Amino acid sequence: MIVNQWVPAAHRGDAIGDSARRVRDLIRGLGHDAEIYALTIDDELRDDVRAFADPSSRRGDLTIFHYALPSPMTAAFASLERGRILQYHNVTPAGYFAPYDPGLFRLASLGRQELATLVGHADLALGDSEFNRRELEELGFPHTGVFPIAVDTARVTRRVHLPALEEILDDGLVNFLFVGRIAPNKKIEDHIKLAEVYKRYVDAYYRFIFVGRYDVVPRYYSMIRALMADYRLLHDRFIFTGPVPDDELAVYYQHTAVYVSLSEHEGFCVPLVEAMATGVPVLAFNDDLRAQVIAGQRQRLADFGDERVARELSTLVQSAGNG
Repeated sequence: MIVNQWVPAAHRGDAIGDSARRVRDLIRGLGHDAEIYALTIDDELRDDVRAFADPSSRRGDLTIFHYALPSPMTAAFASLERGRILQYHNVTPAGYFAPYDPGLFRLASLGRQELATLVGHADLALGDSEFNRRELEELGFPHTGVFPIAVDTARVTRRVHLPALEEILDDGLVNFLFVGRIAPNKKIEDHIKLAEVYKRYVDAYYRFIFVGRYDVVPRYYSMIRALMADYRLLHDRFIFTGPVPDDELAVYYQHTAVYVSLSEHEGFCVPLVEAMATGVPVLAFNDDLRAQVIAGQRQRLADFGDERVARELSTLVQSAGNG
């Protein structure tokens, strides 16, 4: 059986693309042919991902279309005659972008509208979380399910040694970590307010670390900086790293006291799984609670392991192939 996956853009470090490559390898491990096709491909991935223009992209017995943005792939997917599996990774509600970026507001609006055009043109519609599955059901997709993102936790759990970075992070300050793009739905302003409360009422020795792009919504990032100035916070206690390689990301997880997520809207949120895998508590501050939270996270982490993903992939491929 040939199982193709379509992703609009193939970028290393992108949760959707990384998951697609992991799923491809698991499908191959089950004995099937599997490839990934993309409209745009990073240079470093050109030997690993095929161009969507390749005619073989339309020849799969099953085609898994990873949807998160409007693209020409949507109409092409709808035109397929069989084996159409939609995997929905969520589109951030457009309203979050309205005060900051009209272009992103329009893109998000189109993304939601275009998703609705696939109702009746997918044999199976999967959300990568129950939250996303319910949205598909509300739109009218008749056959829905949940298939989580295949998270490669090894990239953050392996022990790496970066002395210069470790020296910075181990200077006695309490490290609060966030991983993801600096965007309005992430509510980074609440992180800044948390820092003000922590500094005022708990401890002055703190550091907030934001790992991820901060140039996606420039006006929003400027607002965050202005809020820091309003609170008269020390700018050297806030690190905005931009994108980092996996080795650095692992060090940030391994040298943080707590992972903070105050987001108002998430489709899946891979960093929460990464925090679980590295034993970092999510919004837990004392030692007893920290131990309880970590124990619960480790139990939940088993839901995202390769064994479960491979088992569900096998069932998915067999049932869809016989449909």
